[in-house]
Amino acid sequence: MLGAAASALTALLSLATPAIAQEDYPNKPIRLIVPFPPGGGTDMIARAVAKKVTDRTKWSIVVDNRPGAGGNLGVDAAAKASPDGYTLVMGQTSNLAINPWLYSKLPYDPLKDLVPVALVSSAPIVMAAGMDSQYKTFADVIAAAKGKPDVVTLGYSGNGTVAHLAGEQAENAVGIKLRHVPYKGAAQAMTDLMGGNIDLYMSAIPTLLGHVRNGKLRPIIVTSLKRSPQLPDTPTLAELGHKDFEAISWYGLLAPRGTSAAVVEKLNAAVNEALAQPDVIEKLRSEGGDVLGGSSQKFSEFLAAEVPRWGKIVKASGASLD
Repeated sequence: MLGAAASALTALLSLATPAIAQEDYPNKPIRLIVPFPPGGGTDMIARAVAKKVTDRTKWSIVVDNRPGAGGNLGVDAAAKASPDGYTLVMGQTSNLAINPWLYSKLPYDPLKDLVPVALVSSAPIVMAAGMDSQYKTFADVIAAAKGKPDVVTLGYSGNGTVAHLAGEQAENAVGIKLRHVPYKGAAQAMTDLMGGNIDLYMSAIPTLLGHVRNGKLRPIIVTSLKRSPQLPDTPTLAELGHKDFEAISWYGLLAPRGTSAAVVEKLNAAVNEALAQPDVIEKLRSEGGDVLGGSSQKFSEFLAAEVPRWGKIVKASGASLD
């Protein structure tokens, strides 16, 4: 009888432990993996959100930059982490919706190995040149590249990123071919662009906007359907005659599959509260982004639609990284 009672008590405690842990969550630092180097758009957005969540909740969130393989290394590290809520990743269009179509042996499945927590922000891609560049407009780029493939150089952060595919789409739309120069991150690319070592660079607006405002870079085109409020004088490719051309980079917070619904809900509430703060809204908008937010379910549905949509774009481009 005593043995049966002890077994029943053990079973009861095993059921209660997860609930207690969830109520006490978090009781140690949360690691937020950014799958790109410091200084880029993903890093800026992640740090802005992490700081505001920390300020309001007093949680400890440590940003861990894990660049490599177009964001794959960092996302894979998060997907394989313990699903206890203490490892998160700031995913984005490239490593969640594009890379599954570029790599035949991607080490993670974004729809099966990760749990969406909350959409955070979105931003169009901008093509920029150095202020001393001969390329003042996109017409200048087209004129130089027509009939001279691989003469004009185009940099971007990582093969298979939104910027990479946006560049491919833009080239195909106007019938030119540029020489691609992939970088591991934005920092070295900015040095090369401003130093004249590459002609053009494509990235989400948050990465380049500060340099544009400081008069170091000249925006050539943006890839949204409408002009960006932060770059009101920069034309879209759509208005230059290429109707419906759009390439947007979005960012969202995810956890390893198996993370409890209670922890995901707690994280989602904290992120949405941070995104609702006027200073965060202004920070993201001032950097060229739009605040998103919403439920974990909303992000799940969004991701399920984005993966096949970008699959069509990748297949049309013929891009592959195998």
